[in-house]
Amino acid sequence: MLFKKLALLLVFALGVMSFGVMAQSDRYENVDPSGQTVRFWHQHTRQREEQLLKIVEEFNATNPYGITVVATNEGSYDDIYNKMTTILGAGGNVAEQLPELVVAYGNQAALYYLLGGLVDINDLVNSPKWGLSAEEQADFFEGFYNADVFPQYGGVRLGFPPNRSMEVLYYNIDWLNELRAAGHISFDGPPTTPAQFEEAACAATAHPFSGKTSDTASIGYQFSTDASRFASFTFAFGGDIFDVEKNAFTINSDAAVEAVTFIKGLFEKGCAGEIFERFGDQTNFGQGATLFTVGSSSGLPFYQSAVESGANFKWSVAAVPHTTPEPVQNIYGASVSIPVSTPEQELAAWIFVKYYTAPDVQAAWGLASNYFPVRKSSAESLADYFAENPTYEFAFSLLGSTKAEPSVPGYDPVRRRISEVMQAIVSGTDTRDIKTILDELNEFANEELEAASSLGN
Repeated sequence: MLFKKLALLLVFALGVMSFGVMAQSDRYENVDPSGQTVRFWHQHTRQREEQLLKIVEEFNATNPYGITVVATNEGSYDDIYNKMTTILGAGGNVAEQLPELVVAYGNQAALYYLLGGLVDINDLVNSPKWGLSAEEQADFFEGFYNADVFPQYGGVRLGFPPNRSMEVLYYNIDWLNELRAAGHISFDGPPTTPAQFEEAACAATAHPFSGKTSDTASIGYQFSTDASRFASFTFAFGGDIFDVEKNAFTINSDAAVEAVTFIKGLFEKGCAGEIFERFGDQTNFGQGATLFTVGSSSGLPFYQSAVESGANFKWSVAAVPHTTPEPVQNIYGASVSIPVSTPEQELAAWIFVKYYTAPDVQAAWGLASNYFPVRKSSAESLADYFAENPTYEFAFSLLGSTKAEPSVPGYDPVRRRISEVMQAIVSGTDTRDIKTILDELNEFANEELEAASSLGN
């Protein structure tokens, strides 16, 4: 297992980590970043990569220090995670092999930090010379801004947010209206409760959309076994998958059991189906064969394209149906982290991060990527875009009540196991009691957490 291998290199890791956290408020005050090259590992593709490269090009041409950022797509989040942990686990001259800037989810950043691979960005954020003013810091959405601070490690900041997105319910407005007009469902608009969601999903399975443009069998909901879906439904049923105070996973909570039981019930009634190819639910949704999907709000433009090239119906997004008084939306997104290198390179990376998260750049990045901007002033400049894209505006309005998945080391293998377990449940491969399955899954998750956390001891 990866963590056992990495644990053998603990002495090396702690040695490097001590360098990474030798925090002094004036550490970077007399550092000259001129002429530095910043290698930036990211996962963006298509128009997002095009916009990111444009941002990089503009920074390279205008920054007064002659800093050159080289942004390269290094594969998926998992690919980048595997490269980072392989380098950190191999020992040797780590700084030469690591990039100067890397995308990372909070749980990934936590492990990199425990292995000595990241610096505490607090020193840069709060630097009198290079940092952000109090007014600039207050311009960031509080939940986004604080997400990269880790109280369990003494308040270190292991990343900085350039964007965020959330899990939303995609739904076919025209199909729901047909079902309502025919008396097949008892409510108007999108479902707000699990009971309404099931009612509509089962009705859609039995009564296909009149505008369907494919031979694919109609289904109410196509469920992705991704761990974020599991978390989203658990949040919607009033629970959580991690107890911060106890520093332990709660994947077997009552709410989680209820959520999984609900999803399994949809499959048993024939009202939900699996996804057999990447973005298959998005394609089927666009062709009018699937009524509901749940996925990232950053997928809005891709859903728009799928609908326009498919059945061309009215559609929108809504909160994930919930049992709580108000929706609790799963908010997520990778930040950018600064690996250990030299003070000059670390500062150069931070100067680019400041540029990347500046209000005007954020507004352009939000328009191109369809992520939520992280600064309030950027959001205010999107009024015209909101008017032209009401689905984006509605998704943005759901930011009031959010919850995030755990930013703890070891969550990557836990996510993979959650996906495998959910696949076994909905496919009928594992027919055991849901509580028993989730008890076992929770035990695995806490073992992974303990193994990963031990690298910092």
